[in-house]
Amino acid sequence: MPDHSSLLAEVVAKYDAELVDLRRDVHAHPELSWSEHRTTDLVAQRLEAAGWRVTLPAPTGVVAELGGEDAGSGGRVPTVALRADMDALPVQDACGQPWASTVDGVAHACGHDVHTISQLGAALALAELHERGELPGRVRLFFQPAEEVMPGGAKHLIAHGHLEDVDRIFALHCDPAVDVGRVGLRSGALTSAADKIEVHLEGTGGHTSRPHLTGDLTFALAKVTSELPAVLSRRMDPRAGVSVVWGVVHAGAAVNVIPDRGTVAGTVRILDAVAWAGCEPIIREAIHDIVRPYGVTATVDYLQGVPPVVNDAAANAVLAAAAREVLGVTGQTTVPQSLGGEDFGWYVDQVPGAMFRLGTRTPGGPTYDLHQGNLRVDERAVGIGARVLAEAAVGSLLA
Repeated sequence: MPDHSSLLAEVVAKYDAELVDLRRDVHAHPELSWSEHRTTDLVAQRLEAAGWRVTLPAPTGVVAELGGEDAGSGGRVPTVALRADMDALPVQDACGQPWASTVDGVAHACGHDVHTISQLGAALALAELHERGELPGRVRLFFQPAEEVMPGGAKHLIAHGHLEDVDRIFALHCDPAVDVGRVGLRSGALTSAADKIEVHLEGTGGHTSRPHLTGDLTFALAKVTSELPAVLSRRMDPRAGVSVVWGVVHAGAAVNVIPDRGTVAGTVRILDAVAWAGCEPIIREAIHDIVRPYGVTATVDYLQGVPPVVNDAAANAVLAAAAREVLGVTGQTTVPQSLGGEDFGWYVDQVPGAMFRLGTRTPGGPTYDLHQGNLRVDERAVGIGARVLAEAAVGSLLA
């Protein structure tokens, strides 16, 4: 096998300026989940120009393949997949850069613009490897819509059969706590499960001077917000790492009126996949028990979101080898498990795979946070992500 690493490095370097420009273009034109039409067109056209076989799953997103044309009928071709998410968030862009979002209230505040263009860079490099007859198998690309909503685009693509015949899958995620020029790796669980919960309470309502004659809905709502986490700390194994955090609490409009309706909503995050599978009935039972003494009724809307991303040990070793090839022995670090949710977990629930953290912080610069409008990334990360993804794809096919 010729030195594919040198070629991949050469090609990514050749496209570096284009990749940065494309990343800025995507950042300036963010699109929310299931509405990534412009991004879909941009990616699909560039892939087709590079020789990829492109499919457009409805309503948005791109699936593309390269290699394996000579397998013959019934021939088994090793297949590796790469996945990038494309959607933005309903957040106001405050990055203060010339390529800031042109769409009011929408921004790439999670780095999906970097994910998309890094994977596109990997695709351009792999296309040139294929042209030289040096791609040792088939590569499939998922440019996935709707990672930021539940249920997300991962389940959509899997349900439509796009993961079939894939032997291994890789992805990256920006990490503004890691310096550019380094990647974060972890074998085993990388993220947590993440679910959405909404609790709707109903009661008779009444005057605040007579709480004993009505169901004190506001008090019951407060009990749910404070007691559900406490109950779960005793009903579930503390090693499971259960975290319930509320983002919405709403009830009433007047200080002297007990309302007849109220809502509390938030997320349930669990580090352990086994505990996650059994938590919903425990939560439902606990909520009804909490509100029962206060004369109100509860309706619980529980949406199971995503499982933990569990990195396969062998796939993670391929990533480690790819990172060493691109960044040297000091270019990787071990990262802790995060309570963040990622629908890449659905892919690795079906086939072995791994995700790495792509360092985006300028050394010595400030640490930004994901899902914040002021997120800035060091754009050198785009080419680094492209090279590591391409190296991992080839390394997996050669393994």
